[in-house]
Amino acid sequence: MKISQILNNNVALVNRGGNEVVVYSKGIAFKKKVGQVITENEIEKTYVLDSTDRLEHFSYLLSNADARVIAMVNEVVSYGEQLLDEKANDYLYLTLLDHMIFALKRAEKEQFIRSPLTWEVKKFYPTHYQIGLFMLTKAKEIFGVEFPEDEAVSIALHFMNLQETMNGLDQKIEDMETLRNILNIIQYHFKLTLKESSMNYMRLVTHLQYFIERLHRKSAYQENDAELFNQIKGLYPDSFDCVQKINVYVENKFAVSLTQDEQTYLMLHIHRVTQRSQA
Repeated sequence: MKISQILNNNVALVNRGGNEVVVYSKGIAFKKKVGQVITENEIEKTYVLDSTDRLEHFSYLLSNADARVIAMVNEVVSYGEQLLDEKANDYLYLTLLDHMIFALKRAEKEQFIRSPLTWEVKKFYPTHYQIGLFMLTKAKEIFGVEFPEDEAVSIALHFMNLQETMNGLDQKIEDMETLRNILNIIQYHFKLTLKESSMNYMRLVTHLQYFIERLHRKSAYQENDAELFNQIKGLYPDSFDCVQKINVYVENKFAVSLTQDEQTYLMLHIHRVTQRSQA
C-alpha cells in the first residue's frame, strides 16, 4: 500500500484498493515519504471510515493526539469487543478518541460531567459499564487522572451505540428514564427505598421493561378479568392507589390508559416488592 499522506511518525494515509484508509503503528511513517510502500506486517491497526468528512476528522485527531491516548483507545475497544463478542466499526474508534481527548482536557481543569443515566446504565447494561470502568482504569494508569464513575457511563453509551442505530439508542435511553420514573413513583408513594438486590425487585424491573415495550406498541394485556382486578384492588388498596399515579404518568407520556389487566399485574408486583422492602 502506497503512502498518500504522512500525518505523524505513527499515522499515515495509504491507498488500498483505490480507497484511502488510515493506518497506525508506532514509528510506521518514521523516515518514510509519500509514495513509498507500507506493508501489512508493519501495520498495527487499520481504520476504514465511510465518508470523506469522517476520514478527515479522524486523520486530524490521529495526527494531533497523544500516542498514549490512541493506544489506550485501541486497547479499550479490543477489550469491549471481547466482552460483547462483537466487532466494532471504525467509527467507534473515532468517537472514543474524540471523547477521551476532550475528557482529558476537561480533567486538567477539573471539569467533570455528571451523567443523569448512571443508575440505569449500571443496572441494565453492566457489561457496557464494565468497559467504561476499564477505560477509567487505563486513564488513571497512563495519565494519573481519576475520573468519576459518571465518565464510565459516557464510555458505555458509545459501546451501546455500537449495537444500536442512533434512533434505537435514543429510545433505549428514554426507556431507562421511564423505568426510573415509575420506580420513583412507587418509592415516593410508599415512602421507602426498594431493595435492589431482592428477587422481587428484579421481577418488578423485568415486568416494567416489558410493560414499557407494550406501551410503545400500544399492545397491553387485555384478558378482561374484571373479577381478578376487583379482588386485587380490594386486597391491596395502597398498591391500587400507586398504580393510579403510574397511570397518570403513562397517560401523559404515552397517551395510553392502562387496562384493568395491566393494573392487576402491576398491583401484584408492587405489593410483593413493597411488602418485602418494608420487612
